[in-house]
Amino acid sequence: MSEGGRPPGVREVAAAAGVSRQTVSRVLNDHPSIRAETRERVLAAMAELDFRPNRAARMLTTARSRTIGVLAASASTLFGPASSIDAVENAGRDAGYTVTVAHAASLEPADVEAALDHLRAQAVEGVVVIAPQQRVQDAMAQFSLSVPSVTLHGAGAAGDEGVFVDQVLGARLAARHLLDTGHRRIAHLSGPGDWTEARARRDGFLAELDAAGADPVVSREGDWTAASGAEVGAELLADPTITAVFASNDQMALGVLHAARRAGRAVPADLAVVGFDDIPEAAFFAPPLTTVRQEFDELGRRCVARLIALLEGGDLAFEEPVAPVLVVRESA
Repeated sequence: MSEGGRPPGVREVAAAAGVSRQTVSRVLNDHPSIRAETRERVLAAMAELDFRPNRAARMLTTARSRTIGVLAASASTLFGPASSIDAVENAGRDAGYTVTVAHAASLEPADVEAALDHLRAQAVEGVVVIAPQQRVQDAMAQFSLSVPSVTLHGAGAAGDEGVFVDQVLGARLAARHLLDTGHRRIAHLSGPGDWTEARARRDGFLAELDAAGADPVVSREGDWTAASGAEVGAELLADPTITAVFASNDQMALGVLHAARRAGRAVPADLAVVGFDDIPEAAFFAPPLTTVRQEFDELGRRCVARLIALLEGGDLAFEEPVAPVLVVRESA
């Protein structure tokens, strides 16, 4: 603390580093004229004093907030959206940006717009839209953001400028693994049809089985929860010819494992089960779950890099979708 008990400011940092306050401001703003040794001395003084730049003061001097907004839908408590938010926050912080998140209270356009208004009030320079549901994407199309934006969601489509994991490929990897281990009558426990990821995973599953000439079964939609996985899984397992299930996420796969136990079908001896996401608990299911891992850290890094390129005029070269990885464990 400085004199009077207030946090240390630019004046204290300048005195500790033996430089002018203008020099400290130039270091804070990454000015190219600062010599490397001077920059290191100022940064060392900041660390010693536990100096925290005042964002409001920096806005007054630079006309920039260096703040990225994240618009998150109401389902952001689920593993995929929550992991995406964490990844964007980490990547933004690594790039020197503050990240502020606004959660839409519902999928209704009025609530989506209210979340955007909250971000505008924070003077964000750009927005990452985490919009896995089609209704949110449709609502977003009605509004003008007035700042650059990047959409982060799990599927992608022709002409899509967003950043995404190749969900179709992930589903094909899961289906191919089941086919390669001898299964021909394979069921897919589908996620909610309003989610782009759920539709893409179903499409990838069907494409791989069609290419193999196998006989697919697609369930009615689950709601991403283990409870719905158990309920829909029980319906699927009433058909004794089904020997494998690919669930659209790991929580529903957990429900299928529960349904299999209640039906007296051993996993993997009588039934193979594959999930999607590779949640931290998946390796500790009974048995450990074979699943498709999404690289959320890479997704967040690419998303923030693209947004900063839009803000600062950097390279916007096209990147391939983030590739998923099949993680084979005992359930399949």
